[in-house]
Amino acid sequence: MPVLSIIACGMLEDELVHVLSKDRELQQLIVVESRESLGLLRKLRSRNCNPRTAFLDRVPMLLKSHRNPDFISPARILSGFPIFKKFCKKRELREEVSVVVNLLSLGLHADIEILKAEVYNNVREMASFSDRILIFYGTCGHALGKVEEDLSDLKCQLFFLKDRNGETVEDCISLALGGNEAYAKAMAEFQGMGTIYLTPMWASNWKKLENENGNRDFNKHYLKNPLYCLAAKIDSGFINDPNFHTNVKEFACAFDMKVVNLKGSLEVTEQSYLNARNGATEKQ
Repeated sequence: MPVLSIIACGMLEDELVHVLSKDRELQQLIVVESRESLGLLRKLRSRNCNPRTAFLDRVPMLLKSHRNPDFISPARILSGFPIFKKFCKKRELREEVSVVVNLLSLGLHADIEILKAEVYNNVREMASFSDRILIFYGTCGHALGKVEEDLSDLKCQLFFLKDRNGETVEDCISLALGGNEAYAKAMAEFQGMGTIYLTPMWASNWKKLENENGNRDFNKHYLKNPLYCLAAKIDSGFINDPNFHTNVKEFACAFDMKVVNLKGSLEVTEQSYLNARNGATEKQ
């Protein structure tokens, strides 16, 4: 049974919940146990998705225990009948997959070198039990722009959050808007007006980011910079946070910004997950 591992940015918690809770045909879903995974687990369970949890060093044992050669799935039984054979063949790739999710800390963004080191270390560790790994990050200021090249010695296949042009998205905002081209269009639309883009996770975590690891520069050099006058609220249609509107309003009031609305997209999130899940060749 193929194992897809996902190493994800904590800021993309909602996107993960969206694709994982929709995928009802997973054989097994394991979330790596950590302080960072608590919110993800709560949101998954609220959508009737109940993963197993384990510390990273215990995941291989869970995967091994789940493999039972005596178990015959309903799909394998039905495939013996000609009328169902074609149908089951199409569904096979979507049935025989285990997914392991490792959510990393938001605070890693305070230092891109630490971020890069943590992502690389986790990729290498998870590669030992994975057939495919989806890097659920953008390039993040080019910190992760050369992952494929730097980790070319790995035997498992790496997948990335790529837009329809085959480009890895720049960051979580590019992902929420539907790709780098959509991000560029949004910035062009607001040209001359400093804009802070807010997803539900950004809107609910900006205070934490302000203080995490003593990173008060986020406040001093960005939020309180008078050049920033717009708070762009991105609605991708899958809001898990009922306080999103309130959080955006509070943010805008705190920094004297005007709220503008932007329509987001789930296209990159959904397609990238499906490509990695099914082992599809990514568009280059």
